[in-house]
Amino acid sequence: MARARNRIAGIISVLGELLITAGLVLGLFVVYSLWWTNVLADRAADQDGAQVRDHWADDAPGALDTRDGIGFLHVPAMGGGEVLVKRGTDPDVLNNGVAGYYTDPIKSALPQEEKGNFTLAAHRDGHGAKFHNIHKVRTGDAIVFESKNTWYVYKVYKTLPSTTKFNVDVLQPVPKESGKSVPGRYITLTTCTPMYTSDYRYIVWGELERTERVDGDRTPPAELR
Repeated sequence: MARARNRIAGIISVLGELLITAGLVLGLFVVYSLWWTNVLADRAADQDGAQVRDHWADDAPGALDTRDGIGFLHVPAMGGGEVLVKRGTDPDVLNNGVAGYYTDPIKSALPQEEKGNFTLAAHRDGHGAKFHNIHKVRTGDAIVFESKNTWYVYKVYKTLPSTTKFNVDVLQPVPKESGKSVPGRYITLTTCTPMYTSDYRYIVWGELERTERVDGDRTPPAELR
């Protein structure tokens, strides 16, 4: 009996050690997913953003460069800071700490177009987590997009805290689910929800309020000061 008890105690001890090890591995994985990927993504985004601004400083004429980035998104309610915007919403784009504009299933309009919906996605957790605080955005808040020559100032008019990830209607040129029925100049932010999952999508809709020409000092609009 004593030998059997010792054997059981030994098995329990080994199992305990294995569980502790598994817990440590899981903890390290969480740290990697939610912290280290942010570090790497922010580093990549900073480099790419600096390159875009270097291109802007060059006055030579040229076509819009959609590969390196088309501009910067500023959402004060999400905590400030700028988010580089690139073409596409695939992981190889968004994992680099940027926001991407949709090319499918519904193609995004660009801010300079006279009508349409500028639709964007970014990660909420890990890989830069640029839309982590999207839940803090409220009706009436500003969303500002900065291009080389123009500030586009949008005002939030509707949020949708949760919808299925298959709901592509939120990306329509006229986002009727937001209450709009006529063409305009809209912006839509999308990300995963709840936090730390990808089961549903959180949506924020805004409408262009005005544009401002970028001056030589790149003085931001009042909403960003």
